[in-house]
Amino acid sequence: MMMQSRPQPADRGPMSGGPMGGMMRKAEKPRNFKATMSKLIRYLSPHKVAIFVVFVFAIASTVFMIAGPKILGKATTKLFEGIVGQIAGTGSGIDFVYIGNIVTLMIGLYLVSAVFSYIQGWIMTGVSMKLTYQFRKEITDKINRLPLRYFDGTNQGEVLSRVTNDVDTISQTLNQSLSQIITSIATIIGVLVMMISISWIMTLVALVILPLSGLFISIVVKQSQKYYKEQQDYLGHVNGHVEEMFGGHVVMKAFNGEQKSIEKFDKYNTTLYSSAWKSQFLSGMMMPIMTFIGNLGYVAVAILGGYLAIVKAITVGDIQAFIQYVRSFTQPIAQVANISNILQQTAAASERVFEFLAEEEESLDNSNPVDVNCLEGNVEFKNVHFGYNPKKIIINDFCAAIKPGQKVAIVGPTGAGKTTMVKLLMRFYDVNGGGILIDGHDIRSFTRKDLRNQFGMVLQDAWLYNGTIMDNIRYGQLDARDEDVIAAAKTAYVDHFIRTLPEGYNMVLDEETSNISQGQKQLLTIARAILSNPRILILDEATSSVDTRTEVLIQKAMDNLMQNRTSFIIAHRLSTIRNADLILVMNNGDIVEQGRHEELLARGGFYAEIYNSQFEAAELY
Repeated sequence: MMMQSRPQPADRGPMSGGPMGGMMRKAEKPRNFKATMSKLIRYLSPHKVAIFVVFVFAIASTVFMIAGPKILGKATTKLFEGIVGQIAGTGSGIDFVYIGNIVTLMIGLYLVSAVFSYIQGWIMTGVSMKLTYQFRKEITDKINRLPLRYFDGTNQGEVLSRVTNDVDTISQTLNQSLSQIITSIATIIGVLVMMISISWIMTLVALVILPLSGLFISIVVKQSQKYYKEQQDYLGHVNGHVEEMFGGHVVMKAFNGEQKSIEKFDKYNTTLYSSAWKSQFLSGMMMPIMTFIGNLGYVAVAILGGYLAIVKAITVGDIQAFIQYVRSFTQPIAQVANISNILQQTAAASERVFEFLAEEEESLDNSNPVDVNCLEGNVEFKNVHFGYNPKKIIINDFCAAIKPGQKVAIVGPTGAGKTTMVKLLMRFYDVNGGGILIDGHDIRSFTRKDLRNQFGMVLQDAWLYNGTIMDNIRYGQLDARDEDVIAAAKTAYVDHFIRTLPEGYNMVLDEETSNISQGQKQLLTIARAILSNPRILILDEATSSVDTRTEVLIQKAMDNLMQNRTSFIIAHRLSTIRNADLILVMNNGDIVEQGRHEELLARGGFYAEIYNSQFEAAELY
């Protein structure tokens, strides 16, 4: 149920749709990695000071960690020399004071490194959360600026996925992987420098593993990306299917569609399992491959180091330190390789967010809008042409003039364009040709907010949200007093029903509002429309879900509400609009007849044909 009303001192609730389903995280290869990452960097530019501090602390933390093996190597050398001296009887023994000082220094270095690491992690978490907040705010604002046409052609879960999963992917990368990239690169550079300072010959041997590692990594990444893309596609299929099935769960069970639904889900899920398994398996191969190649380098370094120690070209402590550096050298390379996949996912998620933010928005409101305070409710459709697809026009040269306070019924067969005319009137869509005028002003000369504030809309499908009955009725006028809400409920003949409930107006409706009937939901939405006190009223089969007795009461309430207001009633049951001031009979996007009920019956035309067919059908029952 969607509603709008006349301007009030406080802002009223926005137009809302039904609940949207969620989607799981997607992983895909971006179409333009460089351009996307450039945009992401621009989003990070306001936080450049914080990021610079992160860089400094991450590098400092890494430097302290890197210095450890070299210093520890001195202790190893001193210990080795002391033991050898004792065995040979030429030394004074082990210098425990020297070794103790080194151990104390090592503890201090590692402690400072841990503190720096914590600080840079804390700062980066703040940056990533601020960026997450900014993205979600921009996406939410964007949703409210997008035309209804976009949502007609886009899965609701797909839109929600931009707000949740894609932004979460970006956030997690910034929070974890960015710091890891910094420390990995700093470690590679720092370790390389320390290795060269110990022995350039052993460093060359250790570096031989790099081309071999790069070759294997490139092969694995190339193979895994196509499966990441397939995984993304079938994640969308799985989640879209689940969303549809839960959205229409009752209908699906009523038509015994469980088996078909399960079969379709199994098909999607099997393909998703296969692509996800392959992508994760290939990605998981990188670390074992890097470890294996690193071990080959480790063996070569150990053999060469032993030889150099024998010829006294290097100390035992330097060999121990170098071996530690070899381990430290291969690990960050593997991490960088593993992060490359994460960056691909991050770029893909960022690309989806940026694409959404770049979607074409509704045309801008008039910079000099017409004042709505003096409107009387004169509505004119002037040679209106419209098609949801501009190449396929469904409303052709629609013309009608409605005077203020008139009750106008729009009737016709399904697909005639009745609801479309209401959407055009509220400017959910803009006409392709002609114009819609209110008091002589084209509706495009008003702001959308001012225009829609003139309308109260009650749709056939009642929309209520998870909240109290009082709040659901107050949705039509957010600053309304409790007394006003109760008065509106009485006018809609729903007050008695509410008071019979366990908690009355404070009863909380569940998410599916399954704790009240469809007819009771409609009564609440009608009360909401009454509370909004609109200048122009739109009723789209508002009483279709109400029993005959209640319909009579609601019809009386509607008659009172429509007094001195221009009202549009979309009706299929022609018996409900006999007292309309003007009946517009539509067929195939055109007005084929117009007039009062008695006049149209007397003509014996299309309206009389529809009316008599309904009367004959009623007699059969």
